[in-house]
This record gives sequence, structure tokens and C-alpha cells, in this order.
Amino acid sequence: MLDPSRIRDPITDRLATLRDDERAIEGLPVRLVVSLVVGAACLSVMLNLVNGVGSLAASELDVQPRTEVVETGPQDLTLQVVDAEGGPVSGATVVVDGGTASVDGVATATTGADGNATVSVEPTLGANQERGTLSLDVKPPAGGSFVDRRENSHVLVIRP
Repeated sequence: MLDPSRIRDPITDRLATLRDDERAIEGLPVRLVVSLVVGAACLSVMLNLVNGVGSLAASELDVQPRTEVVETGPQDLTLQVVDAEGGPVSGATVVVDGGTASVDGVATATTGADGNATVSVEPTLGANQERGTLSLDVKPPAGGSFVDRRENSHVLVIRP
């Protein structure tokens, strides 16, 4: 019968005792580090899945201007709010604010059934400024499954 305290060393092909075998001590820290790294990676993936559960049903909104380049002076901007699939969204509030171009205050409008909203603005540029941008933002309709987390499009303002 084989004595369980004695093992065959595969390198020297001789019998050795467990007391003489030091390889387990060398391999243990490496195995612990690998287990820790794999466990941390799995935990990170699971936490991302749990955090994303609430937003899986939510659709990202975007504001698409009909005219992307305008001149300074009074303008009526037509803006369409669309969901992630490109469908129009009604009841969203569009906000136009000065980016690197200036506007007098903040202009807002609510989208209709076709997802369009018209905003009246009068963008101006600084004395030595040839172009600037108007910042577009959208507030999703109440009670919907929409979110606006990403940056939206801008309208480029140029000097005539």
C-alpha cells in the first residue's frame, strides 16, 4: 500500500515526503493573486450589470437642429428631439443657451407630436470672434422612459 505522506517527485522521479516538498509554498502566493484579480474583475462586471438595470429600459435623447450653421442676428431654430432609434419624442423641453456665442438669456420650447420645437434666438459674437456655438440641451418628458446623459449637438454661429 502507498504511503500518502510520500509522493513521487516528477522532476527527479524519486519518492519524496510532503515535508521536503517546497513547491506548494512557492505557488500559493501566485494562485492567491490570480484568484484575487479574477474575483475583482467578476465583481466589477456584476456591479456594472446591477447599476445598468434601471437604465436598460431608458432611451437616450438627442437634439438634432434642422439648420446646423446660422448667422448672427434674429433666428428661428427648428430643433427635433429624437430617441435612440431616431423616432420623434413629443413633450420634451429643448433649452438653447450660449456656448461660445452669446444669446440674451436662455430660450426654451416644448416639442410637439412630430418631435419638433421652434426657438427664437438672437446669437451674437464677440468683437474679434468669427464663429461660436450655441449649446443645445433637452429635458425629457415627465413620466417617460427617456434620459439625456450625453452631450447634445451644437449650432455653429458665423459672422455674415
